Parts: sequence; structure tokens; C-alpha cells
Amino acid sequence: MRQLAARAWRSLRGSWQWRLLWLAHAKFMVGVTGVVRDEEGRVLLLRHRLWPQERPWGLPTGCAARGEEFTQTVVREVREETGLHVRTGALVRLRSGYRLRVEVAYEAVCVGGTLRIDPMEILEARWFSPDALPDGLQESHRELISGAGPTPSAQPGTVR
Repeated sequence: MRQLAARAWRSLRGSWQWRLLWLAHAKFMVGVTGVVRDEEGRVLLLRHRLWPQERPWGLPTGCAARGEEFTQTVVREVREETGLHVRTGALVRLRSGYRLRVEVAYEAVCVGGTLRIDPMEILEARWFSPDALPDGLQESHRELISGAGPTPSAQPGTVR
């Protein structure tokens, strides 16, 4: 039976194999988060308009565009949501998330720009000391902040 299945698979070739694989496997959205720190080691947190009222605070987060490198997603999302420019560092989290979502998080360091929020998504943006985080912070983001130290010289894609 396996030989028959293997022969059938090989006879399909190219795009038909791809279509069957696509139908048979989960499709994932990729959520990318940046643990953005300044030169003092403070972390950038945003009060998100669209998040639950009991936990609106979190790190800059967004979905990767098709074909976008995840480090560039961090750069783009931070710039869109806050006007700040960042340089990404080490990969600090890669895991399956809620339902059909993959979660990726990188350390990042602020390298410039002027803080101006996107009022459609963000209500407030503030720098916090890691030992004085606000109530209403996403627990997974609290874990990222406590586990991801400032290493702005780390190369993108480096796993600690």
C-alpha cells in the first residue's frame, strides 16, 4: 500500500503535490512582537485600543505580511504604531500560539524617531522600568520582558 501511495504521489508532481499539502495542513498567521528597550533599559509598552479592557497594555505587536522577514515586521510595526525606529536583536520566542497562530518575538532597541502614536490602534505609549510594569499587562508580554535582556548588538535570528 505504501509503495502504491508513493508512486501516486510522485506521479502528481509539482503544483498538484503542493495543493494537496496545502489542503492537508494547517494555515498559520504569524504574530510578531518586539521587546523594545531604550538606552536606559526601559521597555516600550502600548495601551492598545482593540485589546480587552482588563489587559490593554502590551508590547508592540502585529502580523507579518506575506513574504516579510520577521525582524522587518518588528521594525514596521513599531514605526507604524509609535513613529520610533528600532534595530532588532535576538530571537527570544518562537512557538505555536492561539489556534492557527505562530508567535515570534525579538529583542529590539530604539535607535531614533519621534514618539507619535497611531490613534486608530494605540491609546497611549510609555517607557516603563522592567520592575515597575503597569497593571493590565499581557502575562505573556510580562514573561518576555523579564526573560529578554537588552542585547542590542545581537544579530537578528540569533536564538538564546
